[in-house]
Amino acid sequence: MRKPNKVVVVSQHYPPDHSTTAAIMAAIAERIAEDAEVVVVSGMPGSAKAAAPGRPVVVEIKNRLPGKAALIRRATAELLFTARIFAALLTRLKRGDVALTVTAPFVLPYAVAAAARLKRAKSALILHDLFPDVLVMAGLLRPTSLVARAMRAINALMFRALNAVIVIGRDAEKLLLRYRGMTPDKIRFIPNWATLPPGPRPVSPDNPFRKAIAARFVVGLSGNLGFTHDPDIVFEAARLLRDEGDIHFLLSGWGIGFDRLKQMQAAARLGNVTLVDRVADGDLDALLSSADVWLIPYRKDVAGVSVPSRFYNLLAAGRPVILVSEPEAEAALTVKESGLGWVVTPGRPDRLADAVRLASQSRDAAMAERAVAAARTYSPERALGSYAALIGELLCNRDVERTA
Repeated sequence: MRKPNKVVVVSQHYPPDHSTTAAIMAAIAERIAEDAEVVVVSGMPGSAKAAAPGRPVVVEIKNRLPGKAALIRRATAELLFTARIFAALLTRLKRGDVALTVTAPFVLPYAVAAAARLKRAKSALILHDLFPDVLVMAGLLRPTSLVARAMRAINALMFRALNAVIVIGRDAEKLLLRYRGMTPDKIRFIPNWATLPPGPRPVSPDNPFRKAIAARFVVGLSGNLGFTHDPDIVFEAARLLRDEGDIHFLLSGWGIGFDRLKQMQAAARLGNVTLVDRVADGDLDALLSSADVWLIPYRKDVAGVSVPSRFYNLLAAGRPVILVSEPEAEAALTVKESGLGWVVTPGRPDRLADAVRLASQSRDAAMAERAVAAARTYSPERALGSYAALIGELLCNRDVERTA
């Protein structure tokens, strides 16, 4: 008797890694495992040890994870990891299986789509970041460079081979449809979700992250500041507001952007800026409850390229958001549609400072309630149910139907 088809989830990041991608991929794998056999091919050391009866089988692939700043070593390690993934999939995939992966590292989806095509399996991609657009946005590539053109050519082949592309922002569809290999029927919109329970969290002077701050109004920044983020606009806005004693900036995180913030603060020593290194997962709720408003600072041209996963946890904490991005970006659309904060033009620290002033003077108490209500619509149950339904369609050998 022929064994039923399985789902192979491929991710460089998986628990015990604490990244958002690892948490998302683990949740998806475990939800799909309720309905089908799931094998996770992971690049995270120690991930196979976390497997348990009734949960997905985890296969660990040898992998090195240099820091993001070590670009050459990181690129080499990611290419080696992708080659090992390709070889592993050729031995594990069979006709009718479904391979599900994500865009980290950016070369991984090419290998997964190619291996699935060779083995006559289905393939689906969760599009967290669109390359080469992310690299162009970060200033690492020129849009007309040979590398950028080559990546777009490979993208066209990949999109033609994929059976489904899951986008986490509505703004991605326009950019995807530029590719001849992409068709609207392949696109499924499934937004990410809040990992914190949505609920009102009053601002408390006893909050451990707020105790030492005398200012009435605290502006927060939290999370990984990568190549797509602009730390300079945040610091320059703080510089413009340095004489306004009732406003203070509480900046926490990691990544090259946070290193940049540390360098600027070491030189300027602004009295209205406090830096906090990355907090433990158990302290995240307290951190997000400590500020009155939260910043998400993107560089220009973010629309369709990247969606901030931290956005949903900020809403879950009942906090308004000041988003630096184009108005057509997914998070900006949500902010405007539901009245959750302010959207600021990238590259304009003066306008960011104005938005902070406006937020500090806002009397819209219902904004916190709207944020929590919005977070509840982005529930893990809803998103994971959509993933399970999509995978079920692919396992049943049906084409992906377009959904609103």
